Amino acid sequence: MTDPTIAKVLTSASPPVDLCDLSFDDHFVRSLPADPSRVNQPRQVRDACYSWVSPTPVNTPRLLAWSDDAGNLLGIARPVDSTSPAVEALAGNRLLPGMRPFAACYGGHQFGQWAGQLGDGRAISLAEVVNPAGQRWELQLKGAGPTPYSRRADGRAVLRSSLREFLCSEAMHHLGIPTTRALSLVTTGDWVVRDMFYDGNPQAEPGAIVCRVAPSFVRLGNFELLASRGEIKTLRRLADYVIETHFPELGSPSPASYAAWFTEVCRRTAVMIAHWMRVGFVHGVMNTDNLSILGLTIDYGPYGWLEPYDPAWTPNTTDESGRRYCYANQPRIGLWNLTQFGRALQPLLETAEGIEAGLAVYRDTFDHTYRHLMAGKLGLATLEDADDEKLLADLFELLQIAETDWAIFFRKLADVPVDAQSDAALIEPLRAAYYAPDALAPRHEAQIVGWLRRYLARIQRDSLEPAIRQARMRQANPKFVLRNYLAQQAIDAAEKGDPSLIETLLEVMGHPYDEQPQHEALAGKRPEWARHKAGCSALSCSS
Repeated sequence: MTDPTIAKVLTSASPPVDLCDLSFDDHFVRSLPADPSRVNQPRQVRDACYSWVSPTPVNTPRLLAWSDDAGNLLGIARPVDSTSPAVEALAGNRLLPGMRPFAACYGGHQFGQWAGQLGDGRAISLAEVVNPAGQRWELQLKGAGPTPYSRRADGRAVLRSSLREFLCSEAMHHLGIPTTRALSLVTTGDWVVRDMFYDGNPQAEPGAIVCRVAPSFVRLGNFELLASRGEIKTLRRLADYVIETHFPELGSPSPASYAAWFTEVCRRTAVMIAHWMRVGFVHGVMNTDNLSILGLTIDYGPYGWLEPYDPAWTPNTTDESGRRYCYANQPRIGLWNLTQFGRALQPLLETAEGIEAGLAVYRDTFDHTYRHLMAGKLGLATLEDADDEKLLADLFELLQIAETDWAIFFRKLADVPVDAQSDAALIEPLRAAYYAPDALAPRHEAQIVGWLRRYLARIQRDSLEPAIRQARMRQANPKFVLRNYLAQQAIDAAEKGDPSLIETLLEVMGHPYDEQPQHEALAGKRPEWARHKAGCSALSCSS
């Protein structure tokens, strides 16, 4: 049902309209306490959920990229040209009627340590939009200038990080993974100084602003900060707002509904992380301030994709020593983060049983969802027993013996012939997944073939038509993922004034399970030149 507070709401039959012609809402700021000070300077903000702050204008904003899919979702048309009034609004140079911009206040645990107040240091939310379906979406500019939470930073973002977030947000959505979305990418005409490698060599880079959208950008850390300061009244108001706005099915706020809400957050987070594991996505910086209260993938920083399968791989150079946020650790870190969230909610609950029950749901949901998704990747109806578990575990060991591409291996597994007459025919479809296919040792090939024989015997037990099984496997195993080297190539071209690869990647990643033979090169392994190239393997937290 459409929110009655919206003065002008598009009907489902209405075409998208210009951003400047929309009516905006401010439900979040109307419902929650604000920072009383409007001074935009770094400070500790007490007993408030946000601070009023406007974007800082930029020099010459130009639209570099636009997601038609996200625009259609919101009922917003692509700007008529790259410097239109809508683009000025998306760059923070113009506030439209109804916009009441703010930066949210939150804290968080970073790399396992309590960091205190953090907040939106370079993100400014403009307003909320109710789309033609009656869904509420928040528009947020990332890189729009300093806020009271910027500490010693400038609140800006560079093109490379903004482009990566823009493309990956949309790619993840089309992979079927819960995520925030991205509407636009605007260059600013300004230079931003960043020390990309934290090695004392800062450089000026082109600035950019991405407009990202979500039903809400509230994260676990919003509640942690309030609880850490003993601001229980505001903690309760924020919890009540989130339940009433985003979880109305749970009923009126009460200790019981708070516990049910915590359980639902645990469930959604487990489903999200299981899908990360399915596609080989590694978030890279799973701090508690980077986990959404809605179970959405949020804050695309030093993320990456498994290319050679390595469960200990992390894309974050800051995490190289401890590998806290590596691929294999993501389920465990999700549980750890939710445990901290549960502690923050404890003042609202009558007992600790609700928290314990929610964490149990996380464990059970992750286990069930992961098993279901991995069975789908193998073309099985379910992982039935200990033999199936061993089949999967043995595969993971096999993938580490030689550099094996995660995405390509599972995609090509569907092509392994069930009636192969020779070992060579059996392994042939998988050769494309190996980074040195001509260097596979005979012993390794024998191990691969041995596993494939066991696998083929297992899938025949399901009595599924081969064509149906292959189709299902192709819907579980994407052909295209936004590998870091592809994003870096788009960055390099865009910095030289050529946005064409952005548009190509946006289109291709919009159909990641389709064959798209005309774009075969975008489905290939990471080239050798990209193995150690900046931006193509690991990245820093620097924007």
